[in-house]
Parts: sequence; C-alpha cells; structure tokens
Amino acid sequence: MAATDVLQRETQSIALPGLGRALIAAGKLGQKPAEDIYRRALESKNSFIAELVGSGAVSASDLAHTLSAAYAAPLLDLDAIDPQRLPKGLLDGKICTDYRVVVLSKRANRLLVATADPSDQSAAEKIKFSTQLGVDWVLAEYDKLSKLVESHTASTVEAMESIIGSDFEFDEGTAEVVAESAQNSAAEVEDAPVVRFLHKMLMDAFSMRASDLHFEPYEHTYRVRFRIDGELREIASPPIAIKEKLASRIKVISRMDISEKRIPQDGRMKLKVGPERMIDFRVSTLPTLFGEKIVIRILDPNSAKLGIDALGYEPEEKERLLKAIARPYGMILVTGPTGSGKTVSLYTCLNLLNQPGVNISTAEDPSEINLPGVNQVNVNEKAGLTFAAALKSFLRQDPDIIMVGEIRDLETADISIKAAQTGHLVLSTLHTNDAPTTLTRMRNMGIAPFNIASSVILITAQRLARRLCANCKEVVDIPHEAMLSAGFEESDLAGNWKAYHPVGCSMCNNGYKGRVGIYQVMPISETIQRIILQDGSALDIAKQAQLEGVRSLRQSGLSKVKLGLTSLEEVLAVTNE
Repeated sequence: MAATDVLQRETQSIALPGLGRALIAAGKLGQKPAEDIYRRALESKNSFIAELVGSGAVSASDLAHTLSAAYAAPLLDLDAIDPQRLPKGLLDGKICTDYRVVVLSKRANRLLVATADPSDQSAAEKIKFSTQLGVDWVLAEYDKLSKLVESHTASTVEAMESIIGSDFEFDEGTAEVVAESAQNSAAEVEDAPVVRFLHKMLMDAFSMRASDLHFEPYEHTYRVRFRIDGELREIASPPIAIKEKLASRIKVISRMDISEKRIPQDGRMKLKVGPERMIDFRVSTLPTLFGEKIVIRILDPNSAKLGIDALGYEPEEKERLLKAIARPYGMILVTGPTGSGKTVSLYTCLNLLNQPGVNISTAEDPSEINLPGVNQVNVNEKAGLTFAAALKSFLRQDPDIIMVGEIRDLETADISIKAAQTGHLVLSTLHTNDAPTTLTRMRNMGIAPFNIASSVILITAQRLARRLCANCKEVVDIPHEAMLSAGFEESDLAGNWKAYHPVGCSMCNNGYKGRVGIYQVMPISETIQRIILQDGSALDIAKQAQLEGVRSLRQSGLSKVKLGLTSLEEVLAVTNE
C-alpha cells in the first residue's frame, strides 16, 4: 500500500513555478528533472533556485543568461558592484535574506533590485508592500547574489549596532508599578519574538529619523507605520496574533496598567543606546474596534540644543525673537498645528535663557524634552494638578521665566497674563492658523483686550516643510503665471535664482530629506496694540503687520523656495494664502 502511494506520488505531475517552466521552455531542463528538483526543494523547505544551482542541474551563469532572455531583464555582473556604495535602510534585511535580493538604487518612487529569479511574484509583492515603491528587476547570478546579500545584510547590522551601541536595552527605572497585574503578567510578555520585533522597530525608526511609530490593529491585519519627514509610511505588517503581546510589552516598559484596555493611557519609556546616551519615547494607547492602537513619539533631547540657527529662522525673524526673549517680562506665544515643532522652538529659547542666575519653571502635558537646570512639572488632571494649579504654585516659587505647555482655557490664560504683567517672562503655545488670528482667539476665550495688549509682546506662527534632498534635487521651470498665483511678486521673480523639485534617490525619501521651519514672527507694536484695544479683527492686525514688514507664512515659505531649500508644491501644501 505504501509502495503504491509512493509510485502514485512520483508519477503524478506537479505544478512548477515560473522559473521551472522558463528553463523547460528554453531547453535547459527536462520536465521530469525539474519536477524532481522542485519536490526536493519543497521537502527540504529550500528555495527552488537554491536547489537547482546546488544540485548542479543548471549553472548559476547559464541560469542567469537564460532568465535574462526569457524575461527581457538586463543582466548585471555583481563583481562590478562596490558593496559599500549600496543604499542602506531601504529594504528590511530579512526580506533581502529570505528572497535573495539586493536594492541597487532608488529613483523617484521605484527601486532597482537585483534578483536571480524575476518570476518570483511573491518577492515583488513583499517589497512593494514593505516599501510602498515600485520594483524594477535586474538579473544577477545566484551564487554571486547570495554572497552579496550575506555581506550586505551583515554590514547593515554592524552599522545599526554602531549607531545604537552594543548595550541596547530598555531602562525600566525604579518607578512605582502601575498595577499588580503588571507584575503578574510581566513573565508572560517576555516573549522573545515580540521583544525582538519591538527592538527592531525602534532601531529602524531611530536610524530612519522617524518622529513617530504607529502600531495599528485591524480586523484581519496589523500594520506598523513610521512618520518620516512629516509623512506616514508603512514599514511592516506583522501577524495579527502579535497585537496583544506587543501591546502588553509596550505597556509594561512604559509603566502603564496592562489590565486596563478600555480607556486611553499615556506613558514614557527610555531606551539605552550606548554607555552615555538615552532616547526618550512618549507612548499613547487608544482603544479601537479591534485592539489598542499605540503611537510612540521619539523625543530627542539633543534637538533643543541644536541652537536657534538650526531651526531655519531668517535673519530678521531671528533678531525679532532674540529681542523678545531678552525682555524681562511679557508673554511670547508660539502657534501652529500638532507636529509643527512648537515644543522644539520653545525649548531652544529656554536653552538660551537657561543660566545659573535664572529660575525657570515649566508645566507640560507631558514634559517631552529633559533640560537640566529647568524645573519641569508634568500636568496630572486626575490628581488635580492642572495647568492653572501649576501656574499658581510657580508664582509662589520666585520664578523669573515660566513656560506653559499650552493655553487651553480661560483660567490658564488669565493666570499666564497676570504673570506676564507682574514681572515674569511667560512662554506658551496655542493652536491657531497664524499669528494675527492668535490675538482674536484669545479674545474669543474671554480675555479682555487690555490684558492682551499689555502682556503679549511677540507671536510666532510656524510650520514644518520637507527639505529637498541636496543630492538629487533638480531645477524645474515653473510658468510665470503659476509663480504669481502662488504668491510671488514681480520683484521676487527677478534675478538668477532657480526653483527646484524633488526627484528621489537612495539617500532620501521621495526627494526629501529632513524638514525646514517656515515662520511668521510678529512683534506686538504700539499700532497693533491700539487695534487690539479697539477690538479689531484678525484681518486688521494682519494688514498692519504686513505694513510693518512681517511676512505671512506663505511669503516665508516662498523665500525658502528661492533659497532652494524646499519645493513650491511643498510650500503650497503646508501654508494658506
């Protein structure tokens, strides 16, 4: 009976992959030998191409030439490639190893990828799904490609280790345990694959200069996205079964209650990436229909120490800001949407003001950047430590400078203004579209015009635009009418300056690398104070600010286009006119 089964299995035809059919059609391999080799590959869980070359049925060179002709794909000799010049970080090392592929270059939204088997659709789909980029195949000999994959993957790992240091570990600290169940469940979540996956995601985010990581569960899928240069990009799609263990692992090391899954939670964690370097992460969980969505923000403490020049202020804007923070009292407001860099701007100012003879206190929800020498307080609404309560305490602590994370209500605004009027420098943020509308927003909150006019000394509105990659940006010819429609004046179009647009290369993300600030810095002059006292509108204030030389956000963005720092389409996308 067993012998009959074996005979039936051997005589039964098997569905060969495209690689096998191409070799048979080219006369390089018979049907029976091809099926036997494929069966051996399945039994040994090896790839068909590895079994083909390993068995000696077809040489690597002959196979490459045959497939190049069959699939009309260019053939490349990998001996001419310098492994050190290959782009890094564009494709996950596991995909490279599993499918035996190497990324040769990136142009616009397509990758040029070396493979030994162009018929492998699963490899193409996996690369497309992982990178959100198209794939163009280049044929290479299997043996040479395998060596290059191993050396390239090893060098990538070594490079990553050199970035993060040899002692990559979470610093769970000695803080109180958030729930008894967390202790009981800690052993359960120490699942090695989950831990490795989380470490890898954080490592990748760190090396790719991401600002946020999104872990998102859906009914049948689970995805991980990174926000890189302001844009979300899908990075991985792990099995849906990982969602509970991954959420538990993140919540344990962020000191959250892992037994509570019905309400949002906030936490923090630290990552040791070297003997003397720690990276902070702010963690937020949110219950969704199919599990907890987790967003992790990377907080780089070094960002506040880059200096004001690194933020991208124009010389006159920088001079106005420095003059305002040098004043002994008054209120400075930074406005803009979430993720526009307001916190970094505030902390850059605090870093300049942070001297031994100055007492600085901050109230934030939560504190994002640790700055030695500054007394930082985390707001805790549940415990009764609101922004208003923290401000009242600050005023009894002999402060010189106060920073309020955000003015959200009339009580906080009222105390902040009184502090600014009684000899303190107050810095804070508001969510408004531009500098002039900030004043009318405060009026709508219920603050008297006299209090606004007598306390606010400067407002800066800001946005972050993607910075063009210096390696691949190209000059673009934009029609004269389009330039005028975007906001350029005839006088602006004079001269030899050129506009650039993104192209895309192995060193950037679709033609952009990093971000640059766009600012509207508006000092409150005596004329603007009179308009406020007369209960003038935001349009009246904007008109007067324009007369005083204050540029709008659009005009500030267009100046960055003239300097070749960003593209016109990017400025149009992030600013209104």
